[in-house]
Amino acid sequence: MSAVLATVPGGQPEASQAEWQSWLATRLEPQWRQGEWNPETNVFTGSIDNPLTAAYPCRVVRCPARVESFKSYCSGCTHDRRSKGNPPDFATTHVPGSRHGNQHGGVNHGIGKTQFTLTQLSTTVRTEILFALQQRDHLDVTLVPGRVRTLIPRLPTDLRSLLDLPAGFPETLDKLRRATLRGLLEQLAWARSQYEGADPTAGDIWDCGLVGLIAGRRREYRAVFGTIDFTVLRQPWLREMAKEYGRQVRPTVQDLRADVQAAAIASAALASRPNGELPHKLQLGDMSVVVDAFRAAHNPKTGRPYGNKYRRTLLGQWRRFLDRARLLGLMDQVPGTFALSPAFHQIQAPVEDAEDDIGRAVPEFVIAQLDQHLHLIGTSYDRKGWTTDDYAQMYAAYYRIVRDTGRRPEEAARLRRGCVQRVDGKPTLIYDNLKRRRYGRRLPITEDTARDIETWERRLSALPVRSLAQEWLFPAPGQNRTRRGHMSAHHFANRIFRTWMDRIPALISEGYDDQGNPVPYNSAEITLYGLRHAYAQRHADAGVPVDHLRELMDHREIDTTMGYYKVSLERKRRAVETVARLTVDRHGNPRGHHDPLAYEGQTVAVPYGGCTEPSNVKAGGQHCRIRFQCAGCDFYRPDPSYLPAMEQQITELRADKEAAQAMGAASWVIRNFDDQIAGYNKSLSQMRHTLEGLPEQERQAVEEAARELRKARSAAAFVPLDALTNRSARENH
Repeated sequence: MSAVLATVPGGQPEASQAEWQSWLATRLEPQWRQGEWNPETNVFTGSIDNPLTAAYPCRVVRCPARVESFKSYCSGCTHDRRSKGNPPDFATTHVPGSRHGNQHGGVNHGIGKTQFTLTQLSTTVRTEILFALQQRDHLDVTLVPGRVRTLIPRLPTDLRSLLDLPAGFPETLDKLRRATLRGLLEQLAWARSQYEGADPTAGDIWDCGLVGLIAGRRREYRAVFGTIDFTVLRQPWLREMAKEYGRQVRPTVQDLRADVQAAAIASAALASRPNGELPHKLQLGDMSVVVDAFRAAHNPKTGRPYGNKYRRTLLGQWRRFLDRARLLGLMDQVPGTFALSPAFHQIQAPVEDAEDDIGRAVPEFVIAQLDQHLHLIGTSYDRKGWTTDDYAQMYAAYYRIVRDTGRRPEEAARLRRGCVQRVDGKPTLIYDNLKRRRYGRRLPITEDTARDIETWERRLSALPVRSLAQEWLFPAPGQNRTRRGHMSAHHFANRIFRTWMDRIPALISEGYDDQGNPVPYNSAEITLYGLRHAYAQRHADAGVPVDHLRELMDHREIDTTMGYYKVSLERKRRAVETVARLTVDRHGNPRGHHDPLAYEGQTVAVPYGGCTEPSNVKAGGQHCRIRFQCAGCDFYRPDPSYLPAMEQQITELRADKEAAQAMGAASWVIRNFDDQIAGYNKSLSQMRHTLEGLPEQERQAVEEAARELRKARSAAAFVPLDALTNRSARENH
């Protein structure tokens, strides 16, 4: 139970209570919920048009009653439906009788189910409830009139203030009423601390509801419950430093708890040091012991060691905490030698497997099937002003954005309205890189993607949206996530996306079983984040230079991007085995290899094919005596994986020939262009003829193997080769 429920026993002096009531009254909003709250009668009547009110029409179309649950029946219609045997068309055909007056009168002294009255309460209690409800409105919390209505009769009749409730009173209520009371008391406890001018940060355990910190980086609202415990920091100097850091910086509750967690590991390590209690005597050796503690950190609840990645995260949190504390002057008494050294105080990252993370990218043939079943995405519910089709269109637009832009799911969920801007007439997406905290990033997108976003934005502008969600392109659906303005990527991935996968009848893999039947694809392997990997893999397979893809993915390290270009050894071996037997020479004659190891050992990749010239193979392709005029070399060995490069080379040669003719170049220069074009065309034509003669399934296997090899060469080609011309270097990319 939160500390706010431990109400003050014994009551308050009359004068103090009057001042408290007056202080609250001056902070009430006179225009609060006009049309619902009547200050003259002290009666609240929930409106079905307010998305922040739990008031809905009865499910029966002709019934005028209001209920507090979505798509439910009023008590009268519930009775009639049961008496008629629960007919399936009851909601559309039933004509309610006079018994439905009890929805707006006849019970609770004339108060209906979506109403409540504060008339019978004391002035102070009435003011307290109004103030708390108004503060909860600022947090975009849905008001459920029925819960307030049923809570009021349970309060003591002589209650002068909610803060006078006995400490054990909340436990006498059922779960829903207790939660309602807790919500009111949380706001009043915060207001009371403001009224009394008390410092909620004076103690060693901070009540988050009183301190007023923001809950988290992606939860931009004031925290209303929970605590931050500084007693885990054993040294008084470290404890006070952490508290003063929280006072001055005012980080989010999430970040401050992470700082305290990291500091607690350091505190436990310093407790074993002779100078742990003496900050002015700490040295580099003390910090080394602290880092050793992070290297062996474990979960105090389970006793299990943390993973390597999380230990590095904790050490990074400790490093940032120290840097900021020293910047604020909170470590002036601590010697500069008590610091983290990059040379000695690192937790090495684990050696990653060089093989591909098979299956992490959603295959393109699966994405094509998902697109065909996009009409199945959506939910079975609607909310005030939103139909099931509205939700389906929102989810479809979100899926297309993740698919076509490769943004992380949470980044797509946090797109703002107007996120598409035109730069020189071309659409650009404005988004935030949340993982690396780089905001206002720009990504070139296609016209189709821009059209999808703008179409959904126009539809959204005609829908009712809560004030907290006005800025977001994808508002949070329903009434259960009211403190988050935007849609949750986690909710979409685990509920909407998975439900969609289950609705799709079947997904077919590219392979066939022994009987020649298509093999089903396991939908459990499909993840929302896999669409980001698919975006990157799509560009890598297309031969996009790795530095360009790095910019598109907004990676900080080039090694991260290189992962999309790496082909596992087994996949590469199979690819080489497939295309090696289709190798030709410059005359188009078959020069196939049946041993993939021999093929790789006797050839080296050059811009437009393989080369078997011994000195060039030994030099790794950087010692060509004829400057890569491969079409005239007897050592030239192209295979189908070089078809795009050869086609591009022919196009460039033709362009260069036209330029040479315009310049009046010598005839032997023009003849050289013609000979190279003819040579490449001869090899190209022979390989195309061979591919056309293969069975469909075998031809697809060769094309897939060729893509794999181009991807492998694209990764290796990022290392600049000084011996290549600019055009050759571009092609080898």
